[in-house]
Amino acid sequence: MKKKFLLRKTIFHISNIGLIFIYLFPGSIFGWLIYGNTQKQPQLTSDFAIFSSNHVYTFIVLSLLGLLSYYKDKVRILFLYLFFISIFLELCHILIPQRSFEYQDLFGNLLGTLLILIVFNLYKYFKKND
Repeated sequence: MKKKFLLRKTIFHISNIGLIFIYLFPGSIFGWLIYGNTQKQPQLTSDFAIFSSNHVYTFIVLSLLGLLSYYKDKVRILFLYLFFISIFLELCHILIPQRSFEYQDLFGNLLGTLLILIVFNLYKYFKKND
């Protein structure tokens, strides 16, 4: 059982480091890999109103990985970290060449994390009341 949690934590931490690298890279790594152009960003689906869909999906996955790794302890610290990193990484785009700060991306980051937090709290509430 401990090996399972260790594997989950390792996957979360590697994903986290990968995400930080992708966010801080000047230009789009995926655009470079897919199109050969760091200026072009692949889009999974069209954006949602004031939220970037790519950012929502990214932070849903990262939040789920974190929650699966730390749901028995440190959940509050995990979500504080996820909210902090979602804001910090987007603010870094102000300084990074070929990147730009966008509220739509920031709101996407926060929404992805918030959705998982809400689902987790609903799960805890209904499990407690069973």
